[in-house]
Amino acid sequence: MNIRVPLIFICLLVSIGCRKTATPPASAPPAAQASPVAQLDHSQGGQTPVALTKHFKGSIGSSLDLQMKLVRTGDQLAGSYFYQKVGTRIDVRGNVDKDGNLTLEEFDQGGKQTGLFKGLWTVDATDGLVTVAGNWSKPPTEKGGDKKTAFSVHEQPISFTGDVDLVSKQIKESNKKLMYEISAQYPQLSGGNNPNFEKFNQVARGSVTKEVAGFKKNMAPETEEEPRPEGSMGSDLTISYDVALAQDDLISIQYLVGSYYQGAAHPNSGSEVINFDLKNGKQLKLSDLFKPGSKYLSALANYCIGDLKKQSKEKGLIDDDINEGASATAQKSSTTGYAVLGLGALLLIGIAATLFMLANNSGPSNPSELPVAVASPTPSRRTMSATAQIVPQPGERDFRVRRAGACL
Repeated sequence: MNIRVPLIFICLLVSIGCRKTATPPASAPPAAQASPVAQLDHSQGGQTPVALTKHFKGSIGSSLDLQMKLVRTGDQLAGSYFYQKVGTRIDVRGNVDKDGNLTLEEFDQGGKQTGLFKGLWTVDATDGLVTVAGNWSKPPTEKGGDKKTAFSVHEQPISFTGDVDLVSKQIKESNKKLMYEISAQYPQLSGGNNPNFEKFNQVARGSVTKEVAGFKKNMAPETEEEPRPEGSMGSDLTISYDVALAQDDLISIQYLVGSYYQGAAHPNSGSEVINFDLKNGKQLKLSDLFKPGSKYLSALANYCIGDLKKQSKEKGLIDDDINEGASATAQKSSTTGYAVLGLGALLLIGIAATLFMLANNSGPSNPSELPVAVASPTPSRRTMSATAQIVPQPGERDFRVRRAGACL
């Protein structure tokens, strides 16, 4: 893998996971968060505008499964969208003016206009991704055209070349007798001619179906278990995902998993990351980023322990817990290279250090140049870059330890 991929990883990690202790992003002025005109693509002079393809996920009203693909050429827009439950693509075309005001007309397969989007095209100043929000309505000439329904779509960091789409599939189940509901989503690649797309699809699909099967197995009534009271709160499993990066040679997906078992005091939550090398057709592991035989876990643990101890007073961490939770001798898998932290409050962001070393083709000769680890009393699903061991509360069923990969 060439060096540009790790550099992209570092940028992603810096933007969504890692930050310097001295200047948290939250202190940035609100005015810098988004701009309706930033990065808009206007043609200049007599040059032909570049066509930019953008992928969005979002909602219209209560429908939360909207997916949209737009090609922007100058101020012109063309593309389609569909509802995940239905699957039928609806063509759209329109424009964006210099102030970011967007108009999109939608058409059925016969060319008849069936709807109208009006909203604002804004670009986030931190990650450069686009959000479009506004109202959808029927055409003004139709009855009910004055009624508006709010919509909002957010750009995914997808940059495939050619006719390649990353679409969302879902699993929905409901069992009234056992009182549980399952709602799971997973990504699938379509189009293109890369045979490794199907290998990724199998891994992405298999990860979710395995989780669903495990949940259903846990829901099977035990021999001496009392019947569940009617009308009581049931159990549920919810799986969604975020796209951290998707390009021709690499895709990184983070699953966000939440579950609740009837009678438990608290719900469970966790994450799993799939980093897949589309060029070579294999799932990446942390150990793939290091030279064979290198003691990378020790290097990462030592760096993180040192940095977390500097933050211990501010974050209320205890040195003994830091040593135990972030130690390279804590539970770990020698085959995959994933470390399991015993302290959920610690964020092992050695991944960034890994990519730094890989980019420079060297070991951690100067740890002071590595990215800064930031501890959080309550690890968020966005900032976790290593696996946390989640201990079930009394009365809760066991929650399996999840793996997190090299990029969130």
